[in-house]
Amino acid sequence: MKSNVATRPLTETFEHYEKRFKALADKRRLHILHEITTYGEVCVCDLAAKLELPQSKLSYHLKLLLDANLIVKETRGTWSYYSLHNEAINHLLSEELCCLFRG
Repeated sequence: MKSNVATRPLTETFEHYEKRFKALADKRRLHILHEITTYGEVCVCDLAAKLELPQSKLSYHLKLLLDANLIVKETRGTWSYYSLHNEAINHLLSEELCCLFRG
């Protein structure tokens, strides 16, 4: 894990984490992540009903989470299913990030 930080330019590393933390800095997106965590995989149709969000707003929030690489999407027929990107979630507050700020 430390090797990723060591080989990546510092600015790029900060931008990488900034995108992820911005994606997490919203209670709706945290709720989406909680639903995905609870069920393991969630259909977009179920998320819209559960969160009482219009499809357009839900799509916006899902796109931010996808762009931050915190979730993955699988399309089956006309529906999209979302699950956690476990490796990205596990690294978020890992040794990789912590070592950037240790004295």
